[in-house]
Amino acid sequence: MAKNVAIITFPGSNCDEDLRHAVDQTQGLKSMMVWHKQTQLGQADAVMLPGGFSYGDYLRCGAIARFSPIMSAVVESARSGAPVFGICNGFQILTESGLLPGALIRNAGLKFICQDSRVKVSGRSTPFTRNLSGQTLTFPIAHMEGNYFTDAQTLRRLEDNGQVVFRYSECAPNGSLADIAGICNEAGNVVGLMPHPERVVEEVLGGCDGVGVFTSLAEVLS
Repeated sequence: MAKNVAIITFPGSNCDEDLRHAVDQTQGLKSMMVWHKQTQLGQADAVMLPGGFSYGDYLRCGAIARFSPIMSAVVESARSGAPVFGICNGFQILTESGLLPGALIRNAGLKFICQDSRVKVSGRSTPFTRNLSGQTLTFPIAHMEGNYFTDAQTLRRLEDNGQVVFRYSECAPNGSLADIAGICNEAGNVVGLMPHPERVVEEVLGGCDGVGVFTSLAEVLS
């Protein structure tokens, strides 16, 4: 039986349908669309927060979404050990929620960046990188606030614990600290990633480098 993946939709999300398509074409996974005003995740085995501009990115990216009714259930699910994945704006929401350390700030140069980026998979194995260790993949990026930042002590802890699980293989186009593209929490079940793997799951879309993220999750949940 396919495992259920809850995809949270906020006002302003614009990658939720892309994410749904990526999940539903992965054998062993089935999407469940969950509106931000809901308070329960139902029978979800994993949770994904899509990209976009939740609540118009007012105050800070993800700052208002963090207070959505559904986020209490997301936090509870993450703390229980369920796989939780935030992409782009979803990554921003995870940092605002305290599920991941650090913050995503304005890109160096203060310009929106939309381009393909090469990303190296490193660090510890997570539910979303199980089949990708050591690979360098091409994922598109599309963000204004993708510049990962944290204090020196937290960065050292992330590096020492293997929590930097995605790193730009060339100089980070957004100025991200230590070329960080994605991190996980200490337990390894919560992952945030700025580039968009859900946009490269078919050759017609420009490549299939993102498929491994979803097949990795399917194997972990099987």
